Amino acid sequence: MFAALVAAVLLSIAVGSRGLSLGTVLDSLFHFDSGNYDHLVVHEQRLPRTLAGILAGVALGLSGAIIQGATRNPLADPGLLGVNSGAALFVVLSISTLGITSVNGYVWFGFAGAAAAGAVVYGISSLGRMGATPVKLALAGTAVSAAVSSVTSALLLTDSTTFDQYRFWQVGSLTGRDPDAILQAIPFIAAGVLLALVSSRMLNALALGEDVARALGQNVPLARLVCALAVVVLCGSATAIAGPIAFVGLAVPHVARLITGPDHRWLLPYSALLAPLLLLASDVVGRVIARPAEVQAGIITAVVGAPLFIVLVRRRKLVTV
Repeated sequence: MFAALVAAVLLSIAVGSRGLSLGTVLDSLFHFDSGNYDHLVVHEQRLPRTLAGILAGVALGLSGAIIQGATRNPLADPGLLGVNSGAALFVVLSISTLGITSVNGYVWFGFAGAAAAGAVVYGISSLGRMGATPVKLALAGTAVSAAVSSVTSALLLTDSTTFDQYRFWQVGSLTGRDPDAILQAIPFIAAGVLLALVSSRMLNALALGEDVARALGQNVPLARLVCALAVVVLCGSATAIAGPIAFVGLAVPHVARLITGPDHRWLLPYSALLAPLLLLASDVVGRVIARPAEVQAGIITAVVGAPLFIVLVRRRKLVTV
């Protein structure tokens, strides 16, 4: 799987509207010449784009596996905690009220919105004696997402300029990302990956049911909090980097589960490899099928992911967490 990911990385650097040979790519990586146009294309466009795909893919794959395990819901995706709708609202507000028009200008508003929505959902679902149960998380996430999405729609309907800016971000894309913004996201994703690895044994216990998890000595509320925090940090970072990309966090854990089984100690690392592989491959396909123009990666993942997920959910044994 790692070898396949390396191949996807090389393709992502080499393939585009301007075709580059593998030798040129390797030469630009190890013997960079600022006067060579091909080398500039690799360093200023292809490398940031590929790095964004790797980081966003890892974050989406891990967050999808965690939310499915924590809620014991095979149809759950990272958007269940309202992170996508929260990010969208804050991006729209940054465009309409602050006049920010560049992707690099409002990516961190998207991250802040994702974090705020996740905190609200978890806070609502934690009310009551039982705490943040999977059912309460799903219901709170659905309610908050619907409410926030309605506010976002109202803002967009009253401001056509904001809508024109927002619709490009909403699709989900790896193009035009500032390397500095991508590098700033690395610490957040690293923290999210660490939380994900810490949560693997917790998820294995939660998969047995709350009563069994408590009998095994697991602190169930703490486990859910760690999982929710990991999802918010990872999915918020991915949304900040690439926008709301669909189906990656939903479908990839099912494919990984087919390979590894239900043990999250293996499921999480495989999801972290499969998701960037899917995202980079989709981005490469989007560059090729509409030359010299491009189809955004978020569109390709939806086109590829939807039929794949339909096939997966029809096989009952794959959707059992």
